[in-house]
Amino acid sequence: MSKAKLATVWLDGCSGCHMSILDMDERLIELAQQVDVVCSPYVDTKVFPDEVDVTLVEGGVANEEDLKKIRKIRARTKCLVALGDCAVTGNISTMRNPFGVEAVFRRAYIENASLQPGEPHEDLPALLPQARPVHEFVPVDVFIPGCPPSAEIIHFVLSELLQGRKPDLSARLKFG
Repeated sequence: MSKAKLATVWLDGCSGCHMSILDMDERLIELAQQVDVVCSPYVDTKVFPDEVDVTLVEGGVANEEDLKKIRKIRARTKCLVALGDCAVTGNISTMRNPFGVEAVFRRAYIENASLQPGEPHEDLPALLPQARPVHEFVPVDVFIPGCPPSAEIIHFVLSELLQGRKPDLSARLKFG
């Protein structure tokens, strides 16, 4: 029996959701018998592979690189999971939206810079006009809210998906 291909991706977020994945502790060993982690910040894979069974996406879509990445991921993933409040609603990622890109850059790179203030012009992906949740750019199959979601919820969702079932979170968590 072949293992499912699992990927985890970090867009514009804080890595708290990935820390919750690690909080599954010994359940990670159980999952490792069922999945091959084919791409993740945890592994040294540089290119998102073709034909991934499940991808957990942490973070909102805030820049051109995120947008390009999430479109490629969606095209190569059977089941896309928005993991955490930033991926589900935009959450912290969207806090910059009322200020506009220029004001955010000015505050970050000029007003708060103590050494060599100035906006970077190289090696920085262009910010989108607004940071947005993942589902506003690509279809999402499963939403796991939480900041971050608990290891128990993540384990439940992965277990259900690996058994071929769509997880029902209605009795397991309260959103909002």
